[in-house]
Amino acid sequence: MSADRPVFPEIDPDEVSSNPSGNRLFTDVVASRMSRRAALRGGTAAAAGFLVLGTATGTHGATAAEAGGEGTDSAKSDKGGKGGRGLLGFAPVGTHDRDELTVPEGYETQVLIPWGTPIRPSGPAWKKDASNTAAEQAEQVGMNHDGMHFFPLGYGRKGNERGMLVLNHEYIDQQLLFPDGPDEMTRQKVDKALAAHGVSAVEIARNRAGVWEVSESRRARKVTGTTPVAFSGPVSVNHPELRSDNEPMGTLNNCSNGVTPWGTYLTCEENWNGYFGTEDKTWEPTESQKRYGVSNSGFGYRWHLADPRFDVAVNGKELNRFGWIVEIDPMNPRAKPVKRTALGRIKHEGCAATESRGRVVAYTGDDQDGDYIYKFVGKGSWRMRRAMGQSPLDHGTLHVARFDDDGSGTWLPLVFGEGPLTAENGWQDQADVLIRTREAADAVGATRMDRPEWIAVNPKNKDVYATLTNGQGWEGKGNPRTPNPYGHIIRWREKHGDNTATTFNWDIFLLAGDPAYDDAVELDETNILGSPDGLSFDADGRLWIQTDISNSSQNVPEKGYDNIGNNAMLTADPRTGEIRRFLVGPRGAEITGMAITPDQRTMFVNVQHPGEASAAWGKPTPADPRAVSNWPDFDPEGRPRSATVAIRRTDGGKIGA
Repeated sequence: MSADRPVFPEIDPDEVSSNPSGNRLFTDVVASRMSRRAALRGGTAAAAGFLVLGTATGTHGATAAEAGGEGTDSAKSDKGGKGGRGLLGFAPVGTHDRDELTVPEGYETQVLIPWGTPIRPSGPAWKKDASNTAAEQAEQVGMNHDGMHFFPLGYGRKGNERGMLVLNHEYIDQQLLFPDGPDEMTRQKVDKALAAHGVSAVEIARNRAGVWEVSESRRARKVTGTTPVAFSGPVSVNHPELRSDNEPMGTLNNCSNGVTPWGTYLTCEENWNGYFGTEDKTWEPTESQKRYGVSNSGFGYRWHLADPRFDVAVNGKELNRFGWIVEIDPMNPRAKPVKRTALGRIKHEGCAATESRGRVVAYTGDDQDGDYIYKFVGKGSWRMRRAMGQSPLDHGTLHVARFDDDGSGTWLPLVFGEGPLTAENGWQDQADVLIRTREAADAVGATRMDRPEWIAVNPKNKDVYATLTNGQGWEGKGNPRTPNPYGHIIRWREKHGDNTATTFNWDIFLLAGDPAYDDAVELDETNILGSPDGLSFDADGRLWIQTDISNSSQNVPEKGYDNIGNNAMLTADPRTGEIRRFLVGPRGAEITGMAITPDQRTMFVNVQHPGEASAAWGKPTPADPRAVSNWPDFDPEGRPRSATVAIRRTDGGKIGA
């Protein structure tokens, strides 16, 4: 990195570690890994069994042949064939800092279901002054769209033109949600905020003019911060650590998502700790609560002033009901959402579910600097479990990853009675292990990472990719820099390509950043990016990368983000390492969440928190909610709104091809 390297963002709570363990840092692992890899270019890489993938650039990553050996099967499968046709068939768009959304030439966009859209056309209409009530918000699309999935309704052409679009709402901006802002906190405001969280399920269809519309549907529903929920798996809702003063209800801070092989939706509870607080000066967090970042002030929502449910000194066990993966049936609005406790309690960024040897496998990242990557492996055939009336997500083993210097890795089981997780060491049972998942992972020696976020599985070869958005940088020379304000993407192949395996090989796929500030970055104007976050594959094997540059850094020269512009979505060909920028969003926004119709002719992308407070552009206020952005309505009396955007090619072809 050059002498003028950017400083690290200061205000995002995800970027502050709460991990006090002495576990090995991924920075140290990468430092050793990269130095060994350089020494091995003489021809012993294949013999060592490394996953020689290289760092993705604007052209090709390093191949096994370039390393001097034949390489592993993964290196061969990811290597672009001579004269082969690449996956990317569009001209990259340029960076910009304008308040607009741009896509490549030959593509068109349609703004669909912005915040406040009624989930049924007959529902309450959006009010541009944000004066909708909590009851009205409960019948409208929530705020700050995030992960999502399109569930086709029908087969063939019908399934490409009608479906259930199910999407998460990560958090709310109280400056924009309330007409008068958040200065005075009331129960009515808390109720509206809870109604703007969670999940929206809307039925959409293309009309005769080719425009996507919301349909009147019995399947449409909201799952909010007050929706009744169930708990299943090793942790019962009657567990002493979950006994609260209210019935089990709600899901909060719904970040990324997943889809099970049997067709249900998985929504993931991330920064749930930020909603709790107290005015009790005598209250102190327990060690377990500290490990999850629980404090007396939270993230400044101050809901505890109006609703004792969120007062940790009054109702402290309520927070243990959050931090889970929640399963929702998109086709049955009467089905109660279920928190699947066997997958552990952390700050789940997402849940990438796949199938291997007939068993369900689910990967998830814990999105806080210095935390871990996890994998759940189901026990036995998921089809057999379903036939027996059981959930495949209630039966299996949760593991946490250890990344080793030689490019290998091990999945460490988090099982009561095994290794350090014994009664002698203070563990009570498997429920205790899952409620205190972070502490269990500390105990077994998992590898600390730079904010593990979205994970995606390549449908072509089952390789697994994970975004590490950024990190403070730890001691050591790697990861591959200290600090790491730009982030990177790693990938690994499980042993024998079996996602249920307990060992794997790994390497770095992409080093994000700006070559003007870091000489190690091999990106150019067509693909420069920072803070990779969202990650999804399409059926052809294109990897879609979405960025989440903090608004404390976005477009700020002092943070090294002056050349990267607004947040964006890029596309990578994993076989060749080629990357092109596909979309750039409006000011203050994050690009997150991607879904696509089965024929790959319509892509849905979420634009989250346009107009949020920005170091570069200012701060919205009740008097001027449009200070940073006025996207997508550009109403002189309105306000910015998160929205889903439908993208199509003007010639009707496949997206990205």
